[in-house]
Amino acid sequence: MALDIKEIQELIKFVAKSGVSEVDLEMGEMKISIKTPPKKGRGQVETLVQQIPVAAAPAMAPVAVQAAPAPVPAAPAEASEAPAATPADDESNYITIKSPMIGTFYRKPSPDKDAFVSIGDEVSSGSVVCVVEAMKLFNEIESEVSGKIVKVLVEDMSPVEYDQPLFLVDPS
Repeated sequence: MALDIKEIQELIKFVAKSGVSEVDLEMGEMKISIKTPPKKGRGQVETLVQQIPVAAAPAMAPVAVQAAPAPVPAAPAEASEAPAATPADDESNYITIKSPMIGTFYRKPSPDKDAFVSIGDEVSSGSVVCVVEAMKLFNEIESEVSGKIVKVLVEDMSPVEYDQPLFLVDPS
């Protein structure tokens, strides 16, 4: 899948407006690297597009973000599913599943389907826990650990940042 020049220009504009300092994107044999130097203004962007062979490239490479993610309140439905409040040190035993990219977080594969996972569900390494949509591409996010989902940290259909915690998993 190759991007045309208009799509690349839209991507450059999006990166310039977002304040992100660097974006690397690999699709098939195309690699796009967009870097915004910190000393230049937000609108000035350097771009490098290469046609190179890439073995097993992911649909979307992780995106580096300098800005801290804004806190997202828990959804009311999730609050009713949550177990009794636990002390902060108890959460240190949990493993966090984080977003590998910037995009929009979806708990369901489509609006008429059930959520991929809910609080109390068992997940195994490689099982899909959510979808993050970035640039009209829906990327399935897989768990890297096995265990039980104890907390959903992001509201459905909310924007997420790179490395933002999405779920807490109890590996025991």
